Amino acid sequence: MKHWILSTLALATLASGLALGDGTAAHAAAPAPVAATTSPLTLEQLFRAESYRGEAAKEARFSADGRYVAYLWNPFGEPGTDLYVHDTQTGKTVRVSSPTLMAMVETPENLDRFARKLQQKRDEQAERQAKEEAQAAYLRGEKVDLDQWERKALEALKVELSQRKARDDARKAAEQAAWGDAAASAVAAASAPATSASAPASSASAPASSAEARKPAKDPKDMELWELRDELKKQQARDKLKPEDLYPGVSQFVWANKGDELVFSYRGQLLRWKVGADRAQPLLSTGRLLKPIAYTPDDRALIAQDESRVLRIQLTTIGVEVINRELFNPDNEDRKFKIAQTTLSENGRWMALVAEAPLTTPDGKPAPKPGRQVEIMSYSERFAAAKKVDREVSDDKRALPAMALFVRPVPAPGEVPVRQPEPVFTHPGGDVWFEMSPVVWSRAGSHYAFATFEREKGLYRVYLGQPGSKPVVAVERRAPIHHELVNVMTPQFTPDGRDLVVMLADKGWRQPYALSLQGSDRTVRPLVNGDFEAYQVLGFTPDAKTMFVVANKDDYAAMNLWRVDLKDGRMTALGRSPEYHRNATVARNGQWLAAVAGDWAHLPELKLIKGQPAVGGVEPGRVLTTSHDPAWAQVNPLQPERFSFRNRHGDSIPAYVFKPQGWKQSDQRAGIVYVYGGPLNDRHLVETDSFQNTGYLFAMYMAVKYGYVTVTVDPRGHSNYGERFADANWQQPGQPQAEDLEDLVAYMKANLGVDGSRIGLNGWSFGGFQTQYTLYTKPDLFAAGIAGAGPTEWENYNSWYSGRTIGPVDRTKPVLRKYSLLPLARQLKKPLLLVHGMQDPNVLYQDTVNVYRALLESGKEGLVELFLDPDGVHALGGAVKPVGQHRKYEAFWLQHLGAAQR
Repeated sequence: MKHWILSTLALATLASGLALGDGTAAHAAAPAPVAATTSPLTLEQLFRAESYRGEAAKEARFSADGRYVAYLWNPFGEPGTDLYVHDTQTGKTVRVSSPTLMAMVETPENLDRFARKLQQKRDEQAERQAKEEAQAAYLRGEKVDLDQWERKALEALKVELSQRKARDDARKAAEQAAWGDAAASAVAAASAPATSASAPASSASAPASSAEARKPAKDPKDMELWELRDELKKQQARDKLKPEDLYPGVSQFVWANKGDELVFSYRGQLLRWKVGADRAQPLLSTGRLLKPIAYTPDDRALIAQDESRVLRIQLTTIGVEVINRELFNPDNEDRKFKIAQTTLSENGRWMALVAEAPLTTPDGKPAPKPGRQVEIMSYSERFAAAKKVDREVSDDKRALPAMALFVRPVPAPGEVPVRQPEPVFTHPGGDVWFEMSPVVWSRAGSHYAFATFEREKGLYRVYLGQPGSKPVVAVERRAPIHHELVNVMTPQFTPDGRDLVVMLADKGWRQPYALSLQGSDRTVRPLVNGDFEAYQVLGFTPDAKTMFVVANKDDYAAMNLWRVDLKDGRMTALGRSPEYHRNATVARNGQWLAAVAGDWAHLPELKLIKGQPAVGGVEPGRVLTTSHDPAWAQVNPLQPERFSFRNRHGDSIPAYVFKPQGWKQSDQRAGIVYVYGGPLNDRHLVETDSFQNTGYLFAMYMAVKYGYVTVTVDPRGHSNYGERFADANWQQPGQPQAEDLEDLVAYMKANLGVDGSRIGLNGWSFGGFQTQYTLYTKPDLFAAGIAGAGPTEWENYNSWYSGRTIGPVDRTKPVLRKYSLLPLARQLKKPLLLVHGMQDPNVLYQDTVNVYRALLESGKEGLVELFLDPDGVHALGGAVKPVGQHRKYEAFWLQHLGAAQR
């Protein structure tokens, strides 16, 4: 499952001295794993209501000359993503957008709402934290007033109801004075609803809707306590925060081709900012969501698009010109295409438009969504109600939209519109899995290229074309291809246009290969060598002699930035090991790179890194952001120790362990293993900057608080360890992981001071499946297990994932049923806690219900326990928050594994 990474709590800031624009900041040397401190650590501290983690910077891009780097980010505690620009020469950073700066294009009412909702969010977090701490104190036997928050909320509600009643009474009195008693009575009779059980306005400061304004207000003096509680529940449901309630910030931006300026989009409006200016200037608002594409080569105009048109916006004079009107299907002119992507050639002469046709029935009406809808039950009201969510499972017929690629000249200003060209590439869509990468252009505009992947055929192709002609297949590969391939990897041209760099897995690892565009030879040559993943090419030096890539060479747990000599493949690390580098970019001149980099000792921030290797070794880089709460240091007293072991097949299996204070290899301690085990495209658990809730944070807690030995492991099946490792699940999900877990238990008993009879297994999502599979098929291996939101029936899971990672599908019948856990459940011998959010739209709650039924039918009532979040989704988050989830885990492990040492 892709959602295991959603962590409500994770990181911290770096040490002091990282203020915005302060230049470089020195890091302390990475400490070796140490024993736990004696300072108290509580779950309420660790899983604080307000996350210690802020949002890392994203979308970093350099200006044309490489001097400036712009990025989207906001400091800890601020919502949205604002635009910042850092000067690599002076070390200064400018904030280009903020709620205050956006007042020029935003309504005062919206800004007021953003501020009010942000305060509401902070108040709710503070109250939730206070409640958690009060409950913990109450359970310790302290005298605590647990009703204080409800009393306060009910008193506020009474005031609000009284104020509203006073407003209603005043309105009625005014109507009577203006129209007389008879007219006022007629107006009141016409507007009054059939019942007086109406809801109050959401807040005293927020205007009521027109429908609600007509309802007579309740008098709180006449209401029973249960009525007030019902009204409070309704008010809280109306006031529940939604994503659009908070300030969004900037969504995207593009740099000019020559000058030091950029254009960015804020809520669909375009604004222009020049280096040195005090603030941005509004550029264009059309009432549609506008996306900036690129400046024209001379920087005199900007190309932008909405869903159906491509626009040219003149920057030197006022004027907007539609340069590509709505596209239509050549076979049916009434079917207007939606423009999915526009790519402009660097010389500004050509544009490539990827368009999708709307789905229609044979009579031309809009077709229903593909797949199906399934019902999820909600129990939040007096009577249960069903809601529908979209679902596409493996035996659903697909309805992929027809698509077409158009390549057409960019018209000159004022040019008369020309006829729509024929598409250079089409795909009919329908009942197939087909994916296409973005279109890329050579710098001279002489060639374009893109890649496609057809799942049913196991067919990966790279197409190469020239303007005015249809593309040809330049590279083709059939299976084996990584089954977890989700995003078709985009090819790139070298700056000199001599080679097209494509991503292949010819040696079992996703790596760059060069296709020569000189002559007729279309063979490819590898650009790097070794057993590692290097699927992200960042760019090249202008002379096309050097390539920059992100790769886990030398350390599978840490993606680093590498400089590759294209002549001999020699690689030089630019980032500091073992920091993990994400969201990386490189300046066009190759002098600077930027990436969000960090590890367990140096927490992730956006860093500026030199493109040339340092003479005295790798430099730490210049830290540009401070994204996290410094208070994190108080609740992170222990770092894990990484290790690996050989499984029965000779594979090296990576893991990390928290060793408690006073640990000795001869100990006989209780232990916990956390597992995932499924492909995640480009992720796994053992990553040096990952602070996963259970696998890292709770594991640390159990080691510090109780002296447990806790291990997080990446068995076969995970991504980013090469094709053989990642494809281990194919047609045998769970089996290779269970073997590796059995070998891990042997290793733990021999090397980690663990009592082999007191080891628990825990996992979430695919890990919840894996935990169950292992407890059912190797029932004596673990002493107990916690399985969260596991897909026990793969035929009911999302087709995009299961059809890639579990086994081949047949869209006429649910053939993945062969991998169901239900027939295996009868073999359970040890205690099992099943955890699930009942509103989960990803792994359906019914999966846990069905396996629970199978366990009951096989007489396992004394072994199985349910822990449910009635309002929770895939990561819970309804009634059950992270602190409560792990409080339950704590109690379960102490009950079934006992004290650390006996």
